[in-house]
Amino acid sequence: MTTEASTHPETVVDPSTATLADLTTLRVGGPVSRLVDAATEAELIETVRAADEAGEPLLVLGGGSNLFASDEAFDGVVVRDARREILVESADACGGANVRVPAGQPWDDVVVRAVEEGWTGTEALSGIPGSTGATPVQNVGAYGQEVSDVISSVRAWDRAENRVRTLARGELGFGYRTSLLKRSLRADAEGRAWGPTPRYVVLDVGFQMSLATRSAPVRYAELAATLGIEVGDRSISAEVREAVLGLRRGKGMVLDEADHDTWSAGSFFTNPILSTADADHLPEGAPRFDAGDSLVKTSAAWLISRAGFENGHGLPGPAALSTKHVLALTNRGGARAEDLLALAREVREKVDATFGVVLEPEPVLLGLSL
Repeated sequence: MTTEASTHPETVVDPSTATLADLTTLRVGGPVSRLVDAATEAELIETVRAADEAGEPLLVLGGGSNLFASDEAFDGVVVRDARREILVESADACGGANVRVPAGQPWDDVVVRAVEEGWTGTEALSGIPGSTGATPVQNVGAYGQEVSDVISSVRAWDRAENRVRTLARGELGFGYRTSLLKRSLRADAEGRAWGPTPRYVVLDVGFQMSLATRSAPVRYAELAATLGIEVGDRSISAEVREAVLGLRRGKGMVLDEADHDTWSAGSFFTNPILSTADADHLPEGAPRFDAGDSLVKTSAAWLISRAGFENGHGLPGPAALSTKHVLALTNRGGARAEDLLALAREVREKVDATFGVVLEPEPVLLGLSL
């Protein structure tokens, strides 16, 4: 068993003056009443439990890369998991690598370690910002891989039952950009959804990955072409990682302080999942991918561009589509939440009017609605 650990959040913020703009990659959001960086699991659980008992609004925040927050003050407690650790429970040819990671660990550090150690299944998830604890909630995916491919279990604090629970992969209800963790909301006595944080607070995530220097089969055509291989072939995992990082940089999807195209929440809209009947109404040439159960997935970026939006729409800002990719809404500097919300509504309404498809936001909206 090997481990590496630290306890320092990447974004250091003065708790007395913290705003959600300081804590999110979109860099918008109002002041917070209280910020807690929990150094231990016990402190994390106690902060959540105390807030719930007091009826205090609670936001459990990771890297802030999947949150779009209002400019209004958040009158509650924001808690971040400050733990950093990659615990290797076992690694052998028969069982593969069994690894457990606390929620606060930056996700890309896990991918780096996996590629270095020869654990396959996450290499195409390189460059995704945010924390490990957020990955099972959203079932993050990119370039043909989803994190659910390698998750074995999740330990979480159940706010409804006030206890720690371990949820096996089969209990997590993974789907496209969703999971039981995302869908389950804590409810008050009247049955209303309570607060912006779902019922489960992820404590740590267990992964099981095969041991190999070559990647999992490459399922994404753009990535396969970049690597010079056929879809379904394998490549050296380190080469897959570098290819993915290159593709993501070209789309403004790797965080860069100096590049306003990365002042975003990544892909703002999810790819629509349509019934086969609805998909039949898409124009000829629209991307269509089998999503199972007589469902079809199409491309949000294709719909947006064919609805008349170009890269950089909205420049000079303060909010505009990325100059590299129409799927990202970006803060060009000084944008407020209302600026980005107006842009999101413009895109959503035009796509609906053009194609009859209502785009759904991928980031969590706090104090806002489309």
